[in-house]
Amino acid sequence: MASSAASYDPDQAHPLIGKGGEVGGEVQESLLNGRRPSENYSVLSTIAPFLFPAFGGLLYGYDIGATSCATISIESPTFSGISWYNLSSVELGLVTSGSLYGALIGSILAFNVADFLGRRRELIFSSLLYLVGALVTALAPNFVVMVIGRFVYGVGIGLAMHAAPMYIAETAPSQIRGQLISLKEFFIVMGMLLGYVVGSLLVDTVSGWRYMYGVGVPLALIMGIGIWWLPASPRWILLRAIQGKGNLHDLREIAISCLCRLRGRSIGDSAPQQVDEILLELSQLNEEKEATIGELFQGKCLKALIIGAGLVLFQQITGQPSVLYYAAAIFQSAGFSAASDATRASIFLGLLKLIMTGVAVLVVDRVGRRPLLLGGVSGMVISLFLLGSYYTYLDDVSAVAVVGLLVYVGCYQLSFGPIGWLMISEIFPLRLRGRGLSIAVLVNFGSNALVAFAFSPLKDLLGAGIVFFIFGGIAVLSLIFIFFIIPETKGLTLEEIEAKLL
Repeated sequence: MASSAASYDPDQAHPLIGKGGEVGGEVQESLLNGRRPSENYSVLSTIAPFLFPAFGGLLYGYDIGATSCATISIESPTFSGISWYNLSSVELGLVTSGSLYGALIGSILAFNVADFLGRRRELIFSSLLYLVGALVTALAPNFVVMVIGRFVYGVGIGLAMHAAPMYIAETAPSQIRGQLISLKEFFIVMGMLLGYVVGSLLVDTVSGWRYMYGVGVPLALIMGIGIWWLPASPRWILLRAIQGKGNLHDLREIAISCLCRLRGRSIGDSAPQQVDEILLELSQLNEEKEATIGELFQGKCLKALIIGAGLVLFQQITGQPSVLYYAAAIFQSAGFSAASDATRASIFLGLLKLIMTGVAVLVVDRVGRRPLLLGGVSGMVISLFLLGSYYTYLDDVSAVAVVGLLVYVGCYQLSFGPIGWLMISEIFPLRLRGRGLSIAVLVNFGSNALVAFAFSPLKDLLGAGIVFFIFGGIAVLSLIFIFFIIPETKGLTLEEIEAKLL
């Protein structure tokens, strides 16, 4: 068949869909009655498409946890195993933030290559960068090579954190999409906890930092092999089909095959019907047109960009990097003065993050996105004002700081942590999802770097208490933003979310 979506007109008969977009049978009936065909799925066929992309988040989190211990190891004249252990504060900052700057570059690269490569190939490429970056860092003969390795690893982070939520969102059943994308945040936190544990075990080992970073190599291999085995995103294939970037009949068959591989036997004979329904909805949403940069700043795309970029901006400028940065000082003020005590406290904090993220994963598709955001951010406001009060008026009551820290971490993991990544993967139109999400990820990493950099100078200038009060005020603004701007997307297909934003 030679027909392509470039000549598709929903008012004309089409050999695949029919006149007026009729798809017949169960799909036509479901559309007329305002419902979709049932999306049957098995646990195994759902977990596999989620698990391997989520390893991109695991490797990101692991880098955060491992680096906190690796910097102690590499500066030790006894255990570093190198002659260049005496690093300046600038050099140490480059080791710590090298992956973050790489992630910024990865986010920029994703803007131009994501739709061309597709979600699956972008994830494969990111796993390769993870592998190379971990190897180069672990085997680095000098400081410069180590920083290069950190940067390459960071580019992998930027691409993975861009492609993983897209792939999961586009392949997950709508009934559990929120759980699966939120579970990626669970993997990030689990990676951080793994990094803390591995680092604490190896921190007193000669060249322990090399082994800490080397652990990323087998994890990257698992990610790459797993994603190589997965099919491409059916929605990405259908997008190329309706934009005339291949034979529509052939691409439709490929999309059906990919959907069957993703859902397993549980999908039965409904795969062609589900693919035809997605094709119909995409044509009704005018997804045939090529995406342009200017469209990101117009109409529904602008609204999606405000929602996505706004969420991840508030996610960072409400103090998340700084509160975690200050966690060690808070624990020390509470009596955890020894290095071993501080390490155990960090592991405890990681466990708390993991538990609260697990709670969010379990309830997000039942409670909804907005209630979790409003409730969690309200708790963050209270905790930030508690921390500000401790450093301003109550410095002799260390329990206030510990409670404030724990409430902040728990509420963040109920709200901004998982919901931010979830919503940026849901709200962009399909043909602009790659570019829109790359801007959101760029805003995330950029604001993360800005807050992490600015905290120490602001603390010296204004005092820690005032800085936490400022974060609390910003958190109040974020509550207003959530209440008036953020829509509820629970239970909707990606196409229905796009229609809702029109």
